[in-house]
Amino acid sequence: MAGPSSDELYQRCMSLASNLWWSWNPDVSSIFRDLDPVRWRQVDHNPIVLLREFTTERLDQRASEMVLYSRINHAYRRLKEYMTSRTEWARNNAGLLGAKPVAYFSAEFGIHESLPIYSGGLGVLSGDHIKSASNLGLPLVAVGLFYGQGYFRQRLDPKGYQNEEYTDTKVEDLPIKEATDAEGNPITVSIDTRSGQLLAKVWQMHVGRIRLFLLDCNVEGNSPDDRQLTSRLYGGDVRTRIRQELVLGIGGVRALQALGITPGVYHLNEGHSAFGPLAVIQNQMESDGLSFDDALRNVAMQTVFTTHTPVPAGHDRFESELVEEHLGPLREKLGLSYEQFMSLGKVDPHNANELFCMTIIGLKLSRTANAVSQLHGTVSRRMWAHLWPWRVEEEIPIGHITNGVHTASWLASQMKDLYDRHFPEGWADRVGESSIWENIYNIDPGELWETHNALKNLMIQFVRRRYTAQCQRWSNDENVIRQAQQVLDPKILTVGFGRRFATYKRANLIFQDLDRIAKMVTDTQRPVQFLFAGKAHPKDEPGKEFIRKIATLRENENFRNRVIFIENYDINVCRAMISGVDVWLNNPRRPLEASGTSGQKVVLNGGLNLSILDGWWAEAYDGNNGFAIGQGTSHVDDAVTDQRDCEYLYEVLESEVIPMYYRHDVDGLPTQWVKRMINSIATLGWRFSSDRMVMDYTNSCYVPAAGGLSCDVSSRQ
Repeated sequence: MAGPSSDELYQRCMSLASNLWWSWNPDVSSIFRDLDPVRWRQVDHNPIVLLREFTTERLDQRASEMVLYSRINHAYRRLKEYMTSRTEWARNNAGLLGAKPVAYFSAEFGIHESLPIYSGGLGVLSGDHIKSASNLGLPLVAVGLFYGQGYFRQRLDPKGYQNEEYTDTKVEDLPIKEATDAEGNPITVSIDTRSGQLLAKVWQMHVGRIRLFLLDCNVEGNSPDDRQLTSRLYGGDVRTRIRQELVLGIGGVRALQALGITPGVYHLNEGHSAFGPLAVIQNQMESDGLSFDDALRNVAMQTVFTTHTPVPAGHDRFESELVEEHLGPLREKLGLSYEQFMSLGKVDPHNANELFCMTIIGLKLSRTANAVSQLHGTVSRRMWAHLWPWRVEEEIPIGHITNGVHTASWLASQMKDLYDRHFPEGWADRVGESSIWENIYNIDPGELWETHNALKNLMIQFVRRRYTAQCQRWSNDENVIRQAQQVLDPKILTVGFGRRFATYKRANLIFQDLDRIAKMVTDTQRPVQFLFAGKAHPKDEPGKEFIRKIATLRENENFRNRVIFIENYDINVCRAMISGVDVWLNNPRRPLEASGTSGQKVVLNGGLNLSILDGWWAEAYDGNNGFAIGQGTSHVDDAVTDQRDCEYLYEVLESEVIPMYYRHDVDGLPTQWVKRMINSIATLGWRFSSDRMVMDYTNSCYVPAAGGLSCDVSSRQ
């Protein structure tokens, strides 16, 4: 039988590139890589940009040279089968949602590095959420914003200062198209404000079986300022923020209406989209003649609200005048007075000086609310107890569903191959089941250790390339460049730290006593080396100072080549780091870490967590699956807490982590270390998968909400 023509081959490759399903299927992404490995890296792993550089004839020739025909055809068939099948799990557990899908709102989605509409943990969680929803066959649509310049690209200068660079994202470089109504017309939504009408067009992307709709204000009819409204994620002033959140919430609901989608559940992932239920309430009042209170009661039953922020300053708050400017026309349609409307975002409706809080309105417009870890649930109930003064703290209606990560997106291909050899067939479709992960005990410890070390070597190669590029911008000195090409030693215990450089995450905690940490780094028998990455918000000067101090440790002879900061932390850098580090360090000031998910990604690849007992680690650590810093307590004085936690960190490194890593048996295997790796994978791989997380949301929140029931998520993992 004849193979596909050159045109058919090109179209099949473009079809694969046009659905982000490829991004979590390494056998598919490897096809694009094999077409041109160098160019693949240069275009940030963007298959559409890569394919556009090929003619049909050149693609045909390259496919022949690399024997890619069968792989392309197989991947194409798999995608078609994937898109037309419905999983048994969804059929058995989410049937009610088939006619009334979940509408999942988030300000950012971190799906792949080639789609720069995310900044960090919240976005990556949203991306993992919809990927698992896709794999589980969950009826769900996602709504976000299209950021024309995304989040910034981080560049450090020779003195270690962070500089922010913004570049325009070309729509033609993305797997995106205009969303259209039933007649095929492109959809634009409008929102009335006191200062004029605000317009947003709607884009559509496919993330496996999930449709992701992104609103974009760069359209004709908007003022020049408003055309830039969605250009940057978390950019601009407070006025920009409220207008973005107006577009996400109100505009997002209207976009779904224009698309003919009637959700059964509205899931607000953080307060950014909390205006959305107001538009749903308006629709019910107009279509069914309901009063505001009756419509609110109905809509709240359908609404799930997830809070992610235990830091008071992290909750968006706006002056009442700014709220009235943007929501005044809608307020009038809802039949509410100024005071009634403002009370939706306040603890004390009679306090004219209290700011309007997006988390408060999110809680008031929903009947199901959850935090993102067990400890965060406790913190959130305490934080918002004053909204329910008649209840004791334990009965505050905020439960918890602990975050998880999408296994296929974060599992290195070499580790996946290892699991494929020892786990039962079809295991990747059952990652939320504990029995699957017990098969790790069947793997020979030496084979696991060998695979981990192979990944560690690949990570170090990646770091050397990135670090060399940094140094080449700073210097033409051949010695400096040569040294950059040799940083990190694959035989040395490697500790990684990668996350947002907010001050409460205390990236510099380990360097409080430079002499003491220098002894560990320079030890001739049992040395340690550190790899750092992360961005500080453009306006966070203390966070930038943390970066500068760590980045310039390279000037200290004790830390040169052993403490490395690589710039522009993104999904690509994260994927490289979490696949190869021996230890993942996490030391926030407890209890300010809502959950954290980077350490969960490390688990999948055999790395061990060394963490404060905060967020997810407070419920994950069992004494034999990683390492804990401290006893899970904090002092009322932050300075005392920091000093105490620093001492705990040094102690656990010196007495547990370093000795265990370097304690080898006669065959050169660190037996106790590998045993702890195995325990970590077995006990944590399933519990902290986003499949388990989405199953929990479905069973505990979505299905009850679609049926008009409130639910209790307080006992969820």
